[in-house]
Amino acid sequence: MLRSSLFCLAFLLAVISSPPALAAIDAYSFPTDEMRDRHNSLIDELRCPQCLNTNLAGSDSMIAKDLRREVHRLLLEGQTDDEVLDFMYERYGDFILYEPRVKTSTLVLWFGPLGLLLFVLVVGWRVSHRRSKTLDLTLEEQAQLDRLFESSNEKK
Repeated sequence: MLRSSLFCLAFLLAVISSPPALAAIDAYSFPTDEMRDRHNSLIDELRCPQCLNTNLAGSDSMIAKDLRREVHRLLLEGQTDDEVLDFMYERYGDFILYEPRVKTSTLVLWFGPLGLLLFVLVVGWRVSHRRSKTLDLTLEEQAQLDRLFESSNEKK
């Protein structure tokens, strides 16, 4: 009885912990090591359209598997890295690239932080210079100010 209970428990633990072990590993064949390196570089550079901030190499989603297969196919057809990136860009847009291309719709992404930094520096400089200005008083205004200070000190 104890032996069958232990066997059932061991079987249950094996079944529960087996899904990661059963996960499919992409095994693509490449004619050269250079092409394998290019493939790995491209799938590291391309973002998974389904996942949040995960590249194709690190994603287990179905679309990431399909895109890894597509990159493999394109490389075997003899396309360059730029051609593969262009194909993916035309199909999925700016989101697939970790570094979007510079164009009118992405100017804010590229130059927005620099513009914000310049704005903050200009505002900070103006505020600091406004506070440090000293007033140039005429002799008459200075005398009137001194009298006011003296009268306020006498009341205390």
